[in-house]
Amino acid sequence: MLELENVHAFYGKAHILGGLSFTVGRGEVVALLGRNGAGKTTTMKSVMQLVRPREGRVVFQGADLVGRPAFRVAKAGLGYVPEERRIFTDLTVLENLEVGRQPTREGAPSWSVERLFELFPNLAERRGNRGKAMSGGEQQMLTIARTLMGNPLLLLLDEPSEGIAPIIVEQMAATILELKAEGLTVVISEQNLHFARAVADRAIIIEGGEKKFDGPFAELDARPEVSDAYLAV
Repeated sequence: MLELENVHAFYGKAHILGGLSFTVGRGEVVALLGRNGAGKTTTMKSVMQLVRPREGRVVFQGADLVGRPAFRVAKAGLGYVPEERRIFTDLTVLENLEVGRQPTREGAPSWSVERLFELFPNLAERRGNRGKAMSGGEQQMLTIARTLMGNPLLLLLDEPSEGIAPIIVEQMAATILELKAEGLTVVISEQNLHFARAVADRAIIIEGGEKKFDGPFAELDARPEVSDAYLAV
């Protein structure tokens, strides 16, 4: 469904991604792992064309996205949940969800407000609350729910477990597994190895903007030297 081929991305003169390549199959949950500054967020922004690669291709369902405006990428069926959440703090939960609404699309799960309230009961209880009145975990749920209102074919989640209470992390893991059961393809960026192992089929480790490992968690567990080299603090 998604292929990055020799992607080079920069912030100014800083070379962040140095020829990154990997693929994601339909229905997979793939975890991008790596330390802070490894290039995980830049990878997601490159897919969404919020950072424009100077070299390489980003192919989604057979079409190269490089050079498209970000809103066209979203309309093609990619949903992005940024680490900063970016909810509309002065809008209510219901109003935030309406902002994300897009038509249903073939091959993607179809989401309604009612279905999302079943997936996120906390949001149902706070449907009339403004975003700024919600906890960090609830804001994270709202950001994911708003993105799902776009009925994406593939969901990009940047650090979904970062800075939220352990009980909410558990709920987030259950949510991702439920999305997988719906047939949604998910790519998560994570530093929490336990969380990533609980939800993902496969790990891709990035260090210095380059791929250092790509395989199932069983293979990663059998190679502790890889975790020690690229994930240990």
